[in-house]
Amino acid sequence: MKLTSALLPFALLLCAAGASAATPDNHQERPRARDVGIVIGTLPTGPDNAITDVEGVGVGHATLVRGRELNTGVTAIVPHRGNIYRERVPAAIVVGNGFGKLLGVTQVQELGELETPILLTGTLNVWNAADALAGWLLAQPGMEQVRSINPVVGETNDGYLSDIRARPIGKAQVEQALSSLSYGAVEEGAVGAGAGTVAFGWKGGIGTSSRKLPEADGGWTVGVLVQSNYGGHLTVAGVPVWKSLPNPEALALQSRQEPPPWRGDGSIMIVVATDAPLDASALRRVANRALTGLARTGSDMSNGSGDYVIAFSTAKQNRRDPRAAVQPAASVGGEALTPLFEATAEATEEAILNSLLRARTVQGHRGTAPALPLEPLLEALDAAGARER
Repeated sequence: MKLTSALLPFALLLCAAGASAATPDNHQERPRARDVGIVIGTLPTGPDNAITDVEGVGVGHATLVRGRELNTGVTAIVPHRGNIYRERVPAAIVVGNGFGKLLGVTQVQELGELETPILLTGTLNVWNAADALAGWLLAQPGMEQVRSINPVVGETNDGYLSDIRARPIGKAQVEQALSSLSYGAVEEGAVGAGAGTVAFGWKGGIGTSSRKLPEADGGWTVGVLVQSNYGGHLTVAGVPVWKSLPNPEALALQSRQEPPPWRGDGSIMIVVATDAPLDASALRRVANRALTGLARTGSDMSNGSGDYVIAFSTAKQNRRDPRAAVQPAASVGGEALTPLFEATAEATEEAILNSLLRARTVQGHRGTAPALPLEPLLEALDAAGARER
């Protein structure tokens, strides 16, 4: 990254914005990518441009902010409104780089199905969140005789903006996320599991996007949700904007703060949902294409980054009853998968950009993560002819 004439104004902006810690609703004023003319790919989005455009998928957040000490939370994703343990969905997990603490991965890989909601949180909150999720599920009607359960909980390290050793996430936050599910618009930015994340040295967070295939290609929907907390060299719509943006490390040093991480350590969780009928094998192939979208944003998938994709299909004909001796396994295959690959890559790339654009500056435990500066970003895109007017 290089310094620009914008450095001083943004140093002042950093000080002003860092005067108070983030609150759960302070991301509302920030735009999404398409609000400022950043259009990724060629496929149309669903009505909310969110993972919830896949019918039945719900997202809930619990955000925990306490002064500068805590900026953390939990985000829940459910594949349908029913009892997920009794009506399991085909699923697959792909590991881009395995420096992470994803619970439940081996059983999903072995059985090819998801039997619980997916939770995302901060690294050292994983085991508390899993315990709370197991307790919540066991208390649900019809679960009285259940003696084995596989909570799926992913994480990224939010230790720059939150006292990660405090491990504050527990039953209250998990139940709040699961009881506040939205099946429409999804909150993005510094919310839920994205409250304390940092991406490319800027404030990261939760982001989402979707794609709707034309009827000739099946008419299916693909939705993606990310928890961005990784680094590299930020690239937007193919433009290496990192060359034009202020250097967040230099901003921090000028303010005599510990610089935010931007070189790559920290991780990203990517959740892909689709209503296309896919089995675990096809879902694994779809999940791999999410890594294509990740790479397009400039990720190096560095040594210290846990880069994971969880993909599932909500197609009703493929719901799995654990008591049945024969399970359904219909799946799109062959060349018909290619449009789903394209949709996944596009939606992942845009979801990551939305996570950055929607996030506000957060002053936290060890320093301040500034919001991605809009003016120099848009100037760089305009100079490259990469923004729609």
